Amino acid sequence: MKINESILSMCLYFTSNRFARYMTKMAEEVFEKLQLSPTYVYLLVIVNQYPGITQKELCEKLSIAPSTSTRFIDKLEKLELVYRRLEWKETNIHLTEKGIVLCEEIDECFDEFYKQYTSILGEENNHVLAKALYESSEILKKERSSFFFLPIICICK
Repeated sequence: MKINESILSMCLYFTSNRFARYMTKMAEEVFEKLQLSPTYVYLLVIVNQYPGITQKELCEKLSIAPSTSTRFIDKLEKLELVYRRLEWKETNIHLTEKGIVLCEEIDECFDEFYKQYTSILGEENNHVLAKALYESSEILKKERSSFFFLPIICICK
């Protein structure tokens, strides 16, 4: 089956994944010096922003499964960047001193990352795109219970 490129360019699933692959590659290159994947970096940023965050809250903020967060937290504990503390009935995640210091390097990487994609996309386009993607993902998140029962189709016109 031969697929016309215009069909792909009008398919939200294809174009969003294509865009995500380019952004992921760029992020991996920027964060490479930290020897952490972007997902680990974002987890550290969230823990830094919300000291004592629960694993459930962390999963919600990063849109990841609990089993995935467990793997990530386990690895970051082995690297001595985070630690878990049982507080009442919940386990809370905190940065270690080493993790706090690393967050300063992370900030520098974020500045570099932002400059790279903003120089390519333009500042206005960046803000419009980020806002549209965030708002759209929030809509999908709210509707996901009914969304997952619909047949999976790609509406490409």
